Amino acid sequence: MQLKLYFSWRIYASMTPFEAVAEPSRRAILDTLRRGEQPAGDIVSAVGLSQPGVSKHLKLLREAGLVSVRADGQRRLYRLQPQGLEELEAWLAPYRHFWADRLAALDEHLEQDQ
Repeated sequence: MQLKLYFSWRIYASMTPFEAVAEPSRRAILDTLRRGEQPAGDIVSAVGLSQPGVSKHLKLLREAGLVSVRADGQRRLYRLQPQGLEELEAWLAPYRHFWADRLAALDEHLEQDQ
């Protein structure tokens, strides 16, 4: 009898913040956690996914460094990790400048037409 082993590369590589926010359900969880620390049950209610589905997404968000968890008796409380968002913020910064410049030019153009 030959034993075949299958390994997923995901076992060894954690998810990046960019991969984490690419999925709409994980973005919904992050949006929910903007209101503050919450137990998993409240997150389930807020995003409308099953408890196992939310748990899977929370695990991936923890691996990406976007969410942390702490024990409070039997409950697990989840919250955003601002440090994990820094990589996303750094990447977005040039685009904010790009749009700020474009919007300022549009504002000037509109004022000249008045």
